[in-house]
Amino acid sequence: MYRVVKFFTDLQDGDHPYHVGEAFPRDGVEVTEERIKELSGKENRQGVPLIENVEQPVKKRTSRKKQG
Repeated sequence: MYRVVKFFTDLQDGDHPYHVGEAFPRDGVEVTEERIKELSGKENRQGVPLIENVEQPVKKRTSRKKQG
């Protein structure tokens, strides 16, 4: 399981936005080990790690409703 540590738009997934704290990849999307290495290292367009490996499940992003 991987968690997003820096916002990015995944150019290999139809420009899907990934926000900090979200799980990567999103449900229904498969990625290669090479892509995991690219995003967890510095060999990507932002030049910094964008995801990290985590042991615990990451919360899925849900839409937020306005209260009030």
